[in-house]
Amino acid sequence: MIQLVPQLRIFLAYQPVDFRKGIDGLVALCRRELGSDGMDGAVYVFRNRRGTALKILNFDGHGFWLCIRRFSRGRLQWWPTPEATTPVHQLLAHELSVLIYNGVPEKAAFASPWRPLPPFAQAAIASSDSSDCSP
Repeated sequence: MIQLVPQLRIFLAYQPVDFRKGIDGLVALCRRELGSDGMDGAVYVFRNRRGTALKILNFDGHGFWLCIRRFSRGRLQWWPTPEATTPVHQLLAHELSVLIYNGVPEKAAFASPWRPLPPFAQAAIASSDSSDCSP
């Protein structure tokens, strides 16, 4: 099973691909056009030409996972615009979760990754740490 953890490297290919390609075709595309190894543990996200489906490719160390998400209605609401310097766009795990459900990652309201604890929470943590050390 693919888990979308924050440490996961996720690359979204700007250009649409032919969805007749399977695992071998997508790995070859990663090597030839994206300039990366398809067996590096990263997740690669592709879309079809019409924007009605996604393919997600991942190598977990034992074998490949190829997931297809076809939207029953409509097309993708969001896809990044290509940059001249790179053929891929890097995504965060929570952005991919939004994209899988045909949302717009740029408009989703995410909590910031690092938030300071409020003063009362810091005091509660400090008091629970000191009470754990009793003999």
